[in-house]
Amino acid sequence: MAITTNDLKNGYVLDLDGELWSVVQFQHVKPGKGGAFVRTKLKNLAKGNTTERTFRAGEKVERVTTNTVDMQYLYADGDQVVLMNNDTYEQISVAADGIENADLLAPNAEVQVLFVREAPFRVELSTFVELTVTRCDPGAKGDTVSNVMKPAQVESGATVNVPLFVNEGDRIRIDTRTREYTARV
Repeated sequence: MAITTNDLKNGYVLDLDGELWSVVQFQHVKPGKGGAFVRTKLKNLAKGNTTERTFRAGEKVERVTTNTVDMQYLYADGDQVVLMNNDTYEQISVAADGIENADLLAPNAEVQVLFVREAPFRVELSTFVELTVTRCDPGAKGDTVSNVMKPAQVESGATVNVPLFVNEGDRIRIDTRTREYTARV
């Protein structure tokens, strides 16, 4: 749908030069001399980089319809993951390599799927996930120096660094943005 730059709002997704950009910030400027313009800060949805771009006031841009849906991760099927819509129980398959930190997905995990033009575009995990440690070396007795970490494998198959006091069978909370241990639950 074509809109003018006068109608821009934060969060709108625009199709500019074949790429999808989200409006982070915008400002209408009317200088004393010359025509009005709109200064914007845009974030590329595919690459994540931001840029500033200036448009003439009233210039037409293409707005893209987007929709965010809460879904549940069911299982991996080869290089695809199968997700289920929590409201309609409809299932979709999405390429696993397009999901950041897909190895932290455990069955029944909640995810948010951004649909662009009715097709899944990006899958986002919740900020924290709770997983069970399935394999790790025992901590050495007397090794109490702070910030000493050891590798541990969790139920989803991912390996994360955990403190020495974490043992097999413990449930831990992991920050999906940094892949770091945050707490034992």
